[in-house]
Amino acid sequence: MIRKLCPGDRDAYIQMTQAFYHSSAVTHCAPQSFFEKTFSELMASDVYCECFVHADGEAVNAYALVSKTYSQEAGGLCVWVEELYVMPSARGRGIGTLLLERIEREFPSAARFRLELTPENTSAEKLYIRHGYEPLSYKQMIKDIR
Repeated sequence: MIRKLCPGDRDAYIQMTQAFYHSSAVTHCAPQSFFEKTFSELMASDVYCECFVHADGEAVNAYALVSKTYSQEAGGLCVWVEELYVMPSARGRGIGTLLLERIEREFPSAARFRLELTPENTSAEKLYIRHGYEPLSYKQMIKDIR
């Protein structure tokens, strides 16, 4: 079952975000305080971000974190799939597909869905291509303010 993240999912969410940031899906780790801060934001509002989880009964085994922005280039709402993580024990069951489908249904007015991935994450790339995502030739740059 795919549903929105709720307060009782805190421990599972934090555990999965730690696993995500220690995987080949990202190029660097993030401090746990960021995971806690994001969880607090998710519980307070859905203005900037939302999170969907897959649960087998009470056990949460996957999540997808999305952020929302407006894109002039796309001509409207741009939904960033910031993170999509399926616990190793739950992989190969179509959960990533279910999460992507839910995100697209949740934002029917989106002009664009966008995500990023590391070159090593070939299994995720195959999933995204199957769902119509295509490479964007932009080079991304960031400036972190901490």
